[in-house]
Amino acid sequence: MRILHLIFFVCCLLLNQARAQDIDFQSLLKPASKQGIFQQAGYHVWCGTVTKGADKKYYLFYSRWPEKAGHLGWVTHSEVAVASSKSATGPFKFVKVVLAKRDKQHWDADVTHNPTVHCFNGKYYLYYMGNYGNGEFWNNRNHQRIGMAVAKHPLGPWQRMNQPLIDVDTTHKDSYDFLMTSNPAVCKTAEGCYAMVYKSVSNGPMPFGGKVYHKVAFADKPTGPFIKKREPIFQKDTVRFAAEDPYIWYQGTKYWALVKDFKGSFTKQGLSLALFESKDAINWQVAKYPLASTTRIQFTDTVWNAVKVERPQLLIEKGVPKVLYVAVMMEHEESFNIAIPLKAPTSKKK
Repeated sequence: MRILHLIFFVCCLLLNQARAQDIDFQSLLKPASKQGIFQQAGYHVWCGTVTKGADKKYYLFYSRWPEKAGHLGWVTHSEVAVASSKSATGPFKFVKVVLAKRDKQHWDADVTHNPTVHCFNGKYYLYYMGNYGNGEFWNNRNHQRIGMAVAKHPLGPWQRMNQPLIDVDTTHKDSYDFLMTSNPAVCKTAEGCYAMVYKSVSNGPMPFGGKVYHKVAFADKPTGPFIKKREPIFQKDTVRFAAEDPYIWYQGTKYWALVKDFKGSFTKQGLSLALFESKDAINWQVAKYPLASTTRIQFTDTVWNAVKVERPQLLIEKGVPKVLYVAVMMEHEESFNIAIPLKAPTSKKK
């Protein structure tokens, strides 16, 4: 009888584990509150990412650039700032700029963008894209590299690296990151090391370059060095630019990734957010429930149809996603970040 009970117990564990493998992310989205919208007068606001400080406050790191520069002005004018709130869903209030322009001798002299913030072992790590250039769109775009800053408190002081964390590889003309690197996404692995997924552009006709790829790199420490894996991920047949804006995390027994799906290559829903999964953070496949979000923003009292919903980031507490942060663009290039609360995850039966 004891053996039968043991077998039954093991079977239940295995069944629950199997059910936990599938996340229906879209079903976790709760209606947002208008106080979760963060905007700044005179600025485009983008790329929101949040961490919780030891002081119990929440800190929103985001990209901003002058409205007069237009939405594409991020590539020549963006800087990373921080806002704070007593709640993970806002309202957030501007505090200060944390990654501003600096001397032209630096690789990130002109622009800081794509922030993603993490707390590892009591320190805060702000991964981001930086660039320099002559102020012309393609010149600055093609000088994008991935960097990092470290601090003991979300308000700093932040110590920036003087060299890129993920640089280009121009030693081989067929390298997947020959021209530029950007959009870093980082998580701590089940083994205790650090995985990074990032966007890159290969060699090709200028000024755009070649195909857009995503790659994976690993490091023993959050400060690197990150060792790149060769093969790209998040690919779709012959689509030249299928995805971008990854966010990765480890939950249950798998790694998960939210990515912007440009034309519905993975969700079949047009511009949307797609969900990927992986057992090792190297080999990724579209999740069983690929659609994570459309461009519709559901509020408690209304629905907004956005032009763009991009840059997904999560607040994760005790291993579970609590809030989704996305950058939104409405008509006439009105842009803002918004916090979308999430339901407790439920298992999906296979």
